[in-house]
Amino acid sequence: MTAQRQDSTVLPGLEPPVMGPTGRPQTEFATPPKLRGHGPARIISLSNQKGGVGKTTSTINLGAALAEYGRRVLAIDFDPQGALSAGLGVPTHDVTTIYDLLLGTVKNPAEAVIHTIYPNLDVIPANIDLSAAEVHLVNEVARETILARVLAKISDQYDVILIDCQPSLGLLTVNALTAAHGVLIPLECEFFALRGVALLVETIDKVRDRLNPAIELDGILATMYDARTLHSREVLERVVETFGDRVLETVIGRTVKFPDASVAGAPITSFAPEHSAADSYRQLAKELISRGAVA
Repeated sequence: MTAQRQDSTVLPGLEPPVMGPTGRPQTEFATPPKLRGHGPARIISLSNQKGGVGKTTSTINLGAALAEYGRRVLAIDFDPQGALSAGLGVPTHDVTTIYDLLLGTVKNPAEAVIHTIYPNLDVIPANIDLSAAEVHLVNEVARETILARVLAKISDQYDVILIDCQPSLGLLTVNALTAAHGVLIPLECEFFALRGVALLVETIDKVRDRLNPAIELDGILATMYDARTLHSREVLERVVETFGDRVLETVIGRTVKFPDASVAGAPITSFAPEHSAADSYRQLAKELISRGAVA
């Protein structure tokens, strides 16, 4: 029996590319340079009508990662549950909230801004009062643009404003989409989460046609990915097949560190700075900057 030669020598520079979880060659995004100045902000709405897909987690940790790279970030808690505020250790009672700004009882958005202990990261909190906003605003003139008018008064002080939307496609979410320059869709790598994305994209298209011609889909962010399960891999493959390059290369894995950080009221980048989950959100920040979604 003749032995076959196995030549595994690879010429320098011709090594096969490392493939990422999305099935595309993995890109190493460069650390972004510091900005010479700040503002006006690009407003990004993190939206998905399905709950539990990682909107709040992504808002907190993307904001913290961008802040690490010297970007001035304002996170808007736009969910009556107030999870973003709690996740950053920000008080939600006996303070001025986004609800007060929407109703006009407070005119200056700066009065609602809370500076966190993390440099460059500020928050406008929310609490259960926000659940009544849709009822109070339904008869207002140009009710879909109220948030846009609020943020216009403060956007020149920040580089990016992140809006953590509630899990619905109601008036509050339409306000967030109308105010935004871009939309980031966190998508859990699970079949039922995948089903609702088409409806959300259709809503974004309607907002673009009727209210906000400048809005763009900045990307779909796969979250809660578990490479050990066939289901996660198949869902991610299906998403890439359907949406192509609109699916971000960065994928956020499933880990118990996220709920641990939430309980501690801290971003993962501070709670476990050396953990792979923290690196994933830093990678996300660098990818969005490289795509031009953030300055």
